[in-house]
Order: sequence, then structure tokens, then C-alpha cells
Amino acid sequence: MNTLVDGEWRTDAYEAAGDDGSFERQETTFRDWIRDDPDAEFQPEAGRYHLYVSYACPWAHRTLVTRALKGLEDAISVSVVDPYRDEDGWQFTPDKEGCTRDHVHDADYLRELYVRADPDVTARVTVPVLWDAETETIVNNESKEIMRMLDTEFDEVLASEASEGSSGEGSESDGVASRDVDLYPEGYREKVDRIIDEIYEPINNGVYRAGFATRQEPYDEAVDDLFAALDRWDDVLADQRYLAGDRLTEADIAMFTTLVRFDNVYHTHFMCNVQFIREYENLWPYLRDLYQTPGVAQTVNMDHIKEHYYTTHPDVNPHRIVARGPDPAFDAPHDRDELPGSPPSALEAASADD
Repeated sequence: MNTLVDGEWRTDAYEAAGDDGSFERQETTFRDWIRDDPDAEFQPEAGRYHLYVSYACPWAHRTLVTRALKGLEDAISVSVVDPYRDEDGWQFTPDKEGCTRDHVHDADYLRELYVRADPDVTARVTVPVLWDAETETIVNNESKEIMRMLDTEFDEVLASEASEGSSGEGSESDGVASRDVDLYPEGYREKVDRIIDEIYEPINNGVYRAGFATRQEPYDEAVDDLFAALDRWDDVLADQRYLAGDRLTEADIAMFTTLVRFDNVYHTHFMCNVQFIREYENLWPYLRDLYQTPGVAQTVNMDHIKEHYYTTHPDVNPHRIVARGPDPAFDAPHDRDELPGSPPSALEAASADD
């Protein structure tokens, strides 16, 4: 696979599978934090930060969902790369549907931003990327940490925008009500962190462990872990609306971006074909519930998702044929609202009536 080595683009410097045939994910490189603290180097400010994403990537998708649920569309701008990634890496192709130019630097490739941030960088060029336009650098490219920053560090920015009426007519967030959403609430934080860690290896990364395995044994191990975990969480969701209980949290976002891709790409392309998500008694309505939460559906671009997976991994799918189906009915009724708990929009409406 392709990577930057000492600031130079290399096409032969990174192998996704180890000697035993198992998939090995490389650590992310930029790990600074935005903090609502007057002494912090990176402080939350509207218009200062820019998010680079792919609609196809589940890790980048986490940050888009968080941005939407928090109502940060006007505070943090976004550039979207082409879903097809060739040997030159993520590319900006603004003429392609759903893609944009690089709104900050007008770069041709995402790797140019990595080198701009650090001319001697050695790293895989991944999305998401959270860019600081003030200091001209990458703040962070770890999805879990970007999700947490967007969730916890921008409340004052949102309060200021609300008081100034900055999300008025013509804003990107039109049609999505401004919501006082807390995805990492007090009293749930330890549980949310635990769940995010628990679902990462068997589910979020498990589909990749299966899909990129180059030997039978690590593939079998990944698939066993994956479906054991899915079975377990299907049982958990039998009598509670969300993973942590009665509140929508970051853990649900981390689960959602894997589940929404599952039947269309992971089941077939990554050979995770023991069962479809739509065959699960509770995971399937849970997925529909999350998809129908205000602001979430707009972040899902299934055309980009399918194009990326089926055309970008020639070792898995050498002919790059995009599978036609299926067409899961994400908009179908789910009846999850009969369980304890309410989505953010309902919570806001209830508090407004108090």
C-alpha cells in the first residue's frame, strides 16, 4: 500500500497484512487536541477548523455524523475526496458528484496537506483530517478523538452562534434543527468509552481483519469474533434503545458507520457473509432508528461507499466490478421508540416545553 516516507510519496512502503496473513492497522500520526481552555494551543472557534473526509470511509463518517448531530455544519467546513483511491492516494475531483475541491488550499491530493503540516512526515494518508487554518497544520487524524472533540469542546461556539443567529437562512444546516446534543453525557462516560473499545476490534476493525486477511486462519478468527460480537449486541439491544442504555452516544455513532455499510459491502466484498444485518432481530431496527435520527441520513452516500470498496482494493476484487445489490430499507419503520429513551430532537423538544 502507499504511504509517505520522510515527506516522499512511496507506493511500496506499507503492507496491510503481516507475515501470518492477518490485517495490521497502522497507528494514526497527528494527535493534538482542540480544548475549550484559554491556555490551549488549539481552541474551539467557528470558521477556524476544516474537516477533510471521504463519504466512503467509516472512520471519516463518524466525524460527519457527530458534526451533524451537534449542529456544527456552519462552524466547521468540509472537503470531500473522491471515493476511488488509486496509487496516488485520496484525490480531490470537484467535477465528480458528491466530491468537492480542497476548499482551504486547492490541493490536488490529500497527501499534500500532510506534507504541508510536516515536510518530513512518515505516515499513511488517511481520512478524516482535522485541519487548523490559523496555524496551517493538521490537528488530528484519529477519528475517535476528532469525534470526541466535536462532541465536547464546541458547546460555547454553538451557544455563541445560536445567540447571534448565525445559522439562519441559506446555511448548510437548513432542515436540521439546532440541538443541544450531548453524546458523551455525565454518568455515561465510563460506559461509553468501554463500549467504543469493546466494539472496535471485533466489529469496526473486524470487518477489515476478515476482508484483508491473506490466510484462512486469521480470516476464520476475524469472522468468528465479528459475528459473536454482533450476536451479543443484538441481545443487548433487545430491551434498550441504544448501546449505553437510553441515551444516544458516541458509541452508537461508532457502531452505526460499520453497520450501515455491512450488507452493501462487508457481507460480500469482505466475505463477512455469515449473516446480513437485516436478518438480525434487534440490530436491524436499531440501525434504521439511527439512520432516521435527524441529520444522520444526509451523511450517508451509498454510491461513494460502494464505489470505494469495490474499486479500490484490487487484491480483494481485481476486476473492480461493483456489486449491484442489496437495497436495505433504512427508512422503514423500526418501533424502537417504544423502548426507553429518546433521540436528540425529541429530547430537545421535551426540554423546551419545561
